Amino acid sequence: MKASQFFISTLKEAPADAEVASHKLMMRAGMIKKLGAGIYTYMPMGLRVIRKVEAIVREEMNRAGSVELTMPVIQPAELWQETGRFTSNGPELLRIKDRHDRDFVVQPTSEEVITDIARQEIKSYKQLPKNFYQIQTKFRDERRPRFGLMRGREFTMKDAYSFDRDLDAAKKSYDTMSGAYRRIFDRFGLRYRAVAADSGAIGGDMSEEFQVIADTGEDAIVYCPDSSYAANMEKAEALAPAGPRGAATQAMAKVATPGKSTCEDVAALLNVPLQTTVKSLVLATDAKDDKGNVVKTQVWLLLLRGDHDMNEVKVGKVPGLADFRFATLPEVEEHFGCKPGYLGPIGLQKPVKMVVDREVAVMADWICGANAEDFHTTGVNWGRDLPEPELVADLRNVKAGDLSPDGKGVLNIERGIEVGHVFVLGTKYSKAMNATFLGENGKPQFMEMGCYGIGITRLPAAAVEQNHDDKGIIWPDALAPFTVVLCPISPDRFPEVKAAAETLYADLLAAGVDVLLDDRNERPGAMFADWELIGVPHRVTIGDRTLKEGVVEYQHRRDSEATKVPVGEIAALVRGKLTA
Repeated sequence: MKASQFFISTLKEAPADAEVASHKLMMRAGMIKKLGAGIYTYMPMGLRVIRKVEAIVREEMNRAGSVELTMPVIQPAELWQETGRFTSNGPELLRIKDRHDRDFVVQPTSEEVITDIARQEIKSYKQLPKNFYQIQTKFRDERRPRFGLMRGREFTMKDAYSFDRDLDAAKKSYDTMSGAYRRIFDRFGLRYRAVAADSGAIGGDMSEEFQVIADTGEDAIVYCPDSSYAANMEKAEALAPAGPRGAATQAMAKVATPGKSTCEDVAALLNVPLQTTVKSLVLATDAKDDKGNVVKTQVWLLLLRGDHDMNEVKVGKVPGLADFRFATLPEVEEHFGCKPGYLGPIGLQKPVKMVVDREVAVMADWICGANAEDFHTTGVNWGRDLPEPELVADLRNVKAGDLSPDGKGVLNIERGIEVGHVFVLGTKYSKAMNATFLGENGKPQFMEMGCYGIGITRLPAAAVEQNHDDKGIIWPDALAPFTVVLCPISPDRFPEVKAAAETLYADLLAAGVDVLLDDRNERPGAMFADWELIGVPHRVTIGDRTLKEGVVEYQHRRDSEATKVPVGEIAALVRGKLTA
């Protein structure tokens, strides 16, 4: 490709609403153009990156035995009503009506449609296993779309779905896809981690996220440097402290803490470690009748150490707390006789269900609210001042330095951007939609399903977050819009420069190199600035002065200086760099 035939549109400044590096740089490099909130046009330069992502994904999915199809973006609501997701999904699901007042959705994912295909087409165990995938437009009506392609409303995703006869077979399909994902992300040339994850609203059991490591990532990744343990923050287990609980050494006392409503303030006032305090979190669950009316409300008290944060996913897995909400102020005052900030488990107005974090269950002489404004209770001990806790669970986020659950060291935490996710779904959708097949015994069985997604248009943004500097983007070879750019200096003034550039261009094209010849006759500074911003990883500069020495200049995007290379050797050097 020659630059004069292509479309290059770079900007010196990023738009005012661009917040993160990928959004700023992809806009400045002319890769994306905003059409509306969370909706972007993929410009020619950006589309080349996306097509390279798609090509790698497609090759590895085909290699893994998945079969490509394409499902509609607009889907009848009836399918989503079968699974209950038409109503259970929130406003992120874009619901529309046609001219006949029939309900449809703009797909955010396609479990319902693929399950409908399977129940129509798969009749016997002899047709299993099957795995289908698509690379298709999705839409999620984000409340606050932001960060460019990182959290847009319209995006492209690769979603795949496996169908198996039993759970063991489904796990084999999962392992096949997990292996394919590792090959895909290896080929992208990005630093990533595959981490154990919670399946969330989509359902399922086995689950892994594929996270591109970046300081600006929204997700916290927990890992052990001394082992293979890795999980996202939602999934990472906080181990119970080793050893028995210490003996009580203090008498319980009510102490004044005027205006000190946080554990940090109380610890500072009393001159004690924050780790000796306990925070009280009040939740509620509502029992509803068939019409959705609340018939009974249960209030819960969660106790966590003062320096720990509640993990909402873990809390949601505590029996009875699946659909919890935070209690209202009237509910809090009715049960505790006090406003938040001074709450504790002693001296309640009305009984509550109490859940105690593992760490708190082995604490002695701890401090909590006294259920009286401006007062806290010190020297609290289990078995003496309170009954032994009946319900103990892992309720908190882990912290750096916690013991690794595999017993092989301590945990570290880094930031990541989720770009892929694999699940074993089980029979959640096949049961809801009666997707059965005849087993070897001649009886109907529900299909075991798996689900596997990659954010095709999110991945380039994640790659930029990981790979950029103050000049612009630094693409890995596999993702770059062009792998090599040739920059002739003043070719209109120096015919030998133009001829050398054309010859090298032809040689690299013939060798299958994705090369662009910048024939725009731009000034060197402007030309180099464009390609540093766009992020082409390999640059060859051809100038009159260096040609007279019999050399050209090669520079990788990460190199601080160019290297002189004999003209006759440059094509081989570039090919060698690309195969290294």
